[in-house]
Amino acid sequence: MRTEVVHHPLVAHKLTTLREASTDSPTFRRLADELVTLLAYEATREVRVTDVDIETPVAATTGVRLATPKPLVVPILRAGLGMLDGMMRLLPTAEVGFLGMIRNEETLEASTYAERLPEDLSGRQCYVLDPMLATGGTLAAAIRFLTDRGADHITAICLLVAPEGCERLERELADLDVPVTVVTAAMDERLNELGYIVPGLGDAGDRLYGVAHG
Repeated sequence: MRTEVVHHPLVAHKLTTLREASTDSPTFRRLADELVTLLAYEATREVRVTDVDIETPVAATTGVRLATPKPLVVPILRAGLGMLDGMMRLLPTAEVGFLGMIRNEETLEASTYAERLPEDLSGRQCYVLDPMLATGGTLAAAIRFLTDRGADHITAICLLVAPEGCERLERELADLDVPVTVVTAAMDERLNELGYIVPGLGDAGDRLYGVAHG
């Protein structure tokens, strides 16, 4: 597994505002959207392409187009939805699947509660969207779910990651014969006793969508 931290002034600038407790949900959504597009630019460097012959107004030449099967973008519900528009702005011809993962707060194990994905992902490159790589359990389960269906290249895009989460991914996916890359805006210090990333930015889902009270 490879972890790539994107060092860029605009990435750092947007992330700083996302971290601030005073940033309201509309601003948080807009900045998360913009930040994902910047991260997606780096994350798609290995997207598969095929050569294509074209005619310019001046001459014939060879260019590239995205290969088939098309890349599959998979937001992890619910917070991953806040990253989808930013990703699709850069990769509009990709297909989108959805994966709902929930973590048992006692065991901290992740399980699938909803999915809308092709049964056969053979030969597919998948881009998984999950704002926070904290304990790593959810993302590890999601990647395993996709590779079990045949996906052969996984890139996860996360706004923030914690060292503990990266270590767990490495450990739990060690037997996986599929390249996995995590692209992020920052590697933070640690997790606290509640499993939150420190300094982090709080609960990404709540900050994107507000806290829905029953």
